Amino acid sequence: MGATLRAPDRTGRPVGARDSRAYKVFTSVNTIGLIAFCGLMLYPFVTVLAQSFSSAGAVKAGLVNIWPVGFNTDTYAAVISNSMFWQNYRNTVVYTVVGTAIAMVLTTTFAYVLSKQHLRGRTVLIGIAIFTMFFNGGLVPNYVLISSLGLKNTMWAVVLPGALSVFNLLVMKSFFENMPRELEEAAQIDGLGWGGIFTRIVLPLSKAVIATMILFYSVAMWNDWFNAFLYLDKKELFPVTLFLRNLIAGASTTATEGAAATGGNSDAIAANIQAVTMILTMIPILCVYPFVQRYFVSGVMLGSVKG
Repeated sequence: MGATLRAPDRTGRPVGARDSRAYKVFTSVNTIGLIAFCGLMLYPFVTVLAQSFSSAGAVKAGLVNIWPVGFNTDTYAAVISNSMFWQNYRNTVVYTVVGTAIAMVLTTTFAYVLSKQHLRGRTVLIGIAIFTMFFNGGLVPNYVLISSLGLKNTMWAVVLPGALSVFNLLVMKSFFENMPRELEEAAQIDGLGWGGIFTRIVLPLSKAVIATMILFYSVAMWNDWFNAFLYLDKKELFPVTLFLRNLIAGASTTATEGAAATGGNSDAIAANIQAVTMILTMIPILCVYPFVQRYFVSGVMLGSVKG
């Protein structure tokens, strides 16, 4: 007779049960597979980090893998001393904060309205939103629209075009639909209107999905460079991602300016300045992500699975 089975533990496996060989093999293969997958995801970042601290000759010769070769920090000093980099960096922070705030206001309010079954024209509004996921006016009409509205060479040309994601809207709408109607009915009996119900009942109970949407929007805003490339002509308004794009495209003289400021060799700085700028650009997202990551899975699942 086998061992007596008791209530399952956190893993769902009966406590006291003898591990079968198949289970041990599955656990081992699963662990190895996850470690290998994590390694593949981390490898590009580690390689770029190593290149940012390597010498120009080692980078050009392809000798840098996961460990710096010919350690140097001259390029970091050059980039950090570049005033345009920090101005563009500040622009990115402002664009991300303002853009995410606008996007969250539009997404939460629109999604809450669409979640009400009794809303007249609800089907039409949802259809219009979904239509925009597959069809848009095109690049030239969008450029003409932004220019005619007087938004070119302003912050609003960067933050407004991406202010509402239909995918995020539908996820949040589904989340609001799954909330107990009894809560709203009780709030109405207590005298709250729709605005009070939304701000005092619905939003406090939606922290998981709100944190997930903030992560989606902030990462998209932080990484966006194309709208700035289209609508901004003044370098002092560029986000740092466009600054990085210009470095990669060879449209910047940062390497020469950095060499003059640090007394270094311009060729050496140009060889790994792209890696340095990418590392400096990724740092804020890497710092913020761990604090909202715990909401990520639960927020998406709560907003996408019908209760």
